[in-house]
Amino acid sequence: MKRNISLVFMSIALLVFSGCAPTSQGGKTYTPGQAQSAMKSYYGTVLHVSAVQIQHEESGGGTMIGAVLGGVVGSTIGSGRGTRLATVGGAAAGGAAGSVAERSRNLKPAWEIEVALNDGRVMTIVQEQDDQFAVGDHVRVVEARDGTLRVRQ
Repeated sequence: MKRNISLVFMSIALLVFSGCAPTSQGGKTYTPGQAQSAMKSYYGTVLHVSAVQIQHEESGGGTMIGAVLGGVVGSTIGSGRGTRLATVGGAAAGGAAGSVAERSRNLKPAWEIEVALNDGRVMTIVQEQDDQFAVGDHVRVVEARDGTLRVRQ
């Protein structure tokens, strides 16, 4: 019986956790609200490119799911007082592991791209690494209605 409950909890947790993935912030990815709407384009030259990372905010879902799974697994170990200790220990270890998993999943490699626009302005834009950029590349900076910017080749 406890094994079936454990499997149900793990299945639910996997479904919930898979829905916590952050949205893409790359230069080639648009939201539904940005699609089929007019955007501004500016042209310029890449001055500098640095590898950086985008850290999405943690929802706490990883900690919660890990604690639940750890507690469920711990509850299947031992008997009596040992079961209670294993449940608490499993919940603590699972919560810590879930937090680490969510943090690593929410970290995305990105570029910080400095662009000298043809109109004299200089902009720095951070976006996920879905394209390659080098100093001297001629690029366009696309500005959506919501103010988001992306660098495209």
